[in-house]
Amino acid sequence: MHKHVEWDDPGADSVMRHYERSPQGDSEPGPGDILSARYRGKVVRIKVEAYVNGTSIGQVVAMISDGGKRLDALGKLSIGDTVRLPDAMRAFETRRDEDEKAPGKD
Repeated sequence: MHKHVEWDDPGADSVMRHYERSPQGDSEPGPGDILSARYRGKVVRIKVEAYVNGTSIGQVVAMISDGGKRLDALGKLSIGDTVRLPDAMRAFETRRDEDEKAPGKD
């Protein structure tokens, strides 16, 4: 059974809107691909099991807070839940400041 999730609007980080402007590199997700979305302001990663009519079906494999902390649950969503993720709700992950720093640099 799929858990119904009210995904956050991806806004400027929308994967779909990005590829509407620049279709090069766009492809349908396939089994094993990892997709990102936003839920309650946090990043959620989904491992795709199937793709049907513009919607990925897969398992939640990570939930990450703004500070980079991994979460086991957030609201009604938990690691391991099977969810549906419409293409319109897919989001690029924004880089955190610590990700942009090279080792040994300030």
